[in-house]
Amino acid sequence: MTAHSASGASAEVRRAWRQGVAVASATGLYGVSFGALAVAAGLDVWQACVMSLLMFTGGSQFAFVGVIASGGPAAAPSAIALAALLGLRNAAYAVRMSPIVGGPWWRRMLAAPFTIDESTAVALAQDDERSRRVGFWVTGVGIYVTWNLTTLVGALLGDVMGDVRAYGLDAAAAAAMLALLWPRLRSRQAVAVGVAAAVIAVALTPALPPGLPVLVAALVAVAVGWTDWLGRREHDGGGRR
Repeated sequence: MTAHSASGASAEVRRAWRQGVAVASATGLYGVSFGALAVAAGLDVWQACVMSLLMFTGGSQFAFVGVIASGGPAAAPSAIALAALLGLRNAAYAVRMSPIVGGPWWRRMLAAPFTIDESTAVALAQDDERSRRVGFWVTGVGIYVTWNLTTLVGALLGDVMGDVRAYGLDAAAAAAMLALLWPRLRSRQAVAVGVAAAVIAVALTPALPPGLPVLVAALVAVAVGWTDWLGRREHDGGGRR
């Protein structure tokens, strides 16, 4: 490896670190909202913390406490079913991330809890295998640590903080993901996938339980991306020119 190529690889790894830390910081802060809302829904502090330690998937956790808050303990079976349904998307991420994580089976098993929306997004935003692996681990482990710490803070200080939704922590997490996505929108097909998913998510948010609009939007994005209609048109147009 030449000095120039080594320097380039090092720069890619540093970029993966920066993106991972930035996304982990923004997303981890959102755990304050979960901790406060979980206690407001009737969970104890330790129950909220155990959920973050063992479940660790924001959409499923918010869906669970949302159903419990509206229906009480009697709604627990529905809450569990909805949380499990939303968690299925992580299985799809695992299929994509398995070759990136690589190594023996135990390493892929160790990576399973950290295979979430954000770690997958940061990993796939990188340009080479090493930086993708770094982005995955930095983001996944970083969010896990900060999410659990802020869950505890939110659960302990929920009554003092008042309505945590007023702080806009959810917007901070979304902004971090948008900043990560924006540089990837370089073709009409990529823009079409993003716009289609966004329109579906916004349209379904008032009608579906929390988390489900994102799941449906992801399926729409997969369908639009699979057809690659605009991508083929760009390729054909470039060939004719």
